[in-house]
Amino acid sequence: MCTVVVSIDPSAEIPLILVGVRDEFTGRPWVPPAEHWPGLIGGRDLQAGGTWLAVDPAARRAGALLNGRGVLAPEETRRSRGELPLRAAAEGGLPDLDLTCYDPFHLVVADPGGARLWHWNGSVLGEDELPPGTHMIVNSGWERGDENERVAFFRPLFAKAGRPPALDAPWGEWRELATGAGLPAGDPRSMIIHHELPDGRVFGSLSVTLLALAAGGVRYDFTGDPRDPAAFRRVLPG
Repeated sequence: MCTVVVSIDPSAEIPLILVGVRDEFTGRPWVPPAEHWPGLIGGRDLQAGGTWLAVDPAARRAGALLNGRGVLAPEETRRSRGELPLRAAAEGGLPDLDLTCYDPFHLVVADPGGARLWHWNGSVLGEDELPPGTHMIVNSGWERGDENERVAFFRPLFAKAGRPPALDAPWGEWRELATGAGLPAGDPRSMIIHHELPDGRVFGSLSVTLLALAAGGVRYDFTGDPRDPAAFRRVLPG
């Protein structure tokens, strides 16, 4: 997953909204979200067995993973980062693990009370609490300025988007924004990407998640057609 948007408004009926866009090689096998693990729901990566975004409906909590930048883990001890969002959603934070076994990552853990971010560059671990407002995390981390073109374009739009008044209410403009707002894949601001590499492989956006976390439950919508705002299907009913 290469873009996560977190919108926090403690006074709202839905205090936390999370948008997740997963970018990966298109040939990497995966299956859509379901309860592939007891009590936890998410899409499953068939190559390594983990996930990029996990939801614990009973706890009304989610863990979302992005690749980071830095020093790679030694090949002989490397473990899949796909287990991290599962453990985080179940435990409520970064698991107590030997992080030197993992390549760099950013890990978001969110519930109706707010969100925290852990970032590991292969040697140093950092932690932030996201304050109320609209935030975007990409592979370079929590981008708070306007240097990143994607963030500079999309963050104001997400910040102005009207929140659904209830878990079963329409998403409104959130679906259009989450699926790229109509920007072409070649636009440097684009959130939905498609890159054809010289070796014939394609790296692009494979799925989009819309997640609402509230005291009354969880709403989880998902699409494997990242450019179609009408293609979302309900995973959890709210």
